[in-house]
Amino acid sequence: MAIKILSVDAEQDLEALLTQYFRRKIRKGEYEFSFAHNGLEALRMMLDHPDFDIILSDINMPEMDGLTLLTKINEMRNPALKCIIVSAYGDMENIRTAMNHGAFDFATKPIDMEDLERTIEKAVEQISFIKEAQKEHHQLEETVLVKLIQYDLNVAREIQQSILPKQFPPFPQYKQFDLYATMSAAKAVGGDFYDFFLVDDNHLGFTIADVSDKGIPAAIFMAISRTVIRATALRQLSPAVCMKESNDLLCRESVNGMFVTTFYAILNIHTGDVVYCNGGHNRPVWIRKNDKVSLLPMTGGMALGVVPGLAYKEQSLKLEAGDSLFLYTDGISEAMNLRNEQYGDIRLVEACSSVKNQSPKAMIEGISESVQSFVNGATQSDDITMLALTYKGQIL
Repeated sequence: MAIKILSVDAEQDLEALLTQYFRRKIRKGEYEFSFAHNGLEALRMMLDHPDFDIILSDINMPEMDGLTLLTKINEMRNPALKCIIVSAYGDMENIRTAMNHGAFDFATKPIDMEDLERTIEKAVEQISFIKEAQKEHHQLEETVLVKLIQYDLNVAREIQQSILPKQFPPFPQYKQFDLYATMSAAKAVGGDFYDFFLVDDNHLGFTIADVSDKGIPAAIFMAISRTVIRATALRQLSPAVCMKESNDLLCRESVNGMFVTTFYAILNIHTGDVVYCNGGHNRPVWIRKNDKVSLLPMTGGMALGVVPGLAYKEQSLKLEAGDSLFLYTDGISEAMNLRNEQYGDIRLVEACSSVKNQSPKAMIEGISESVQSFVNGATQSDDITMLALTYKGQIL
């Protein structure tokens, strides 16, 4: 990269000398000269093009003399910018003043071009040293910043994971059902979540959700959404009413158009009856022990956090002993392979059929293996969350 030199000379005596003497370096792209008539013009040029390396300035100039220009250069606080002062022979007072005010070196008129060349070369050496030191400093700062950001993300991931239930089986005192769930974020933190809780002694509530965004904003909205839905559900409301009230609350909390697709259901642990409401989420898979595997019908609800005041509908089904429900986010159905093909619902239903009659944990592991085999090393682009529930029937 060329060393950029600005020559500031009222009479422009140096212009011809510099361009002639350094013609080879100019031609080879080593030096690049610009010229100004006074300090004020030079200052304007420096402000417009702040990449000059060397200022070669006469002391005695109209409008702004070299010493004033030197003061302005010092105010720029650029240690890689070097100023060489040119003065009349014997003008030691001004030369001394210039050197005391931070000039790199000086030259006297008439200019000895060989001596000036050596002075410029010394300045170039110092400039290169300073720029390399600045580069290493910036790299060190970036490395430290990256480590700090990564540390914060690791803490955020740990906090997010701590929000999700991780004890399985979650309610060992209840033998009527078994469940298992996992969440794998595409980034350090994600926008998916699952949850389950006892609404009362006879009913299990379970939910899965997917925030519209990814990363830290989605993680924050995920935490808000989970808290709102759980708190609302524990008031023993029906799924449809729970979704309605949660939607109204989340509409007040949503920023930047964020929303969350949600599936929420309540299982009667004694009868196998399930009542559910779907707020714009992927259709769970009903894995019947003695019948075909199919996707649950939708209930027509919109994602939460979009439009306040909406009414939600619910549907019901009855699980027989050995039946399972598989809940998931679109990180499963929209997983892409290297040919940009999606995993899709057909493959998902087939995978669910292949894990029929297995434990919830084995179901999730089997479906996960199916997805990984399909993507065949392609980068995970979305959060992947799964929840499997098996109804075992009334325990006598």
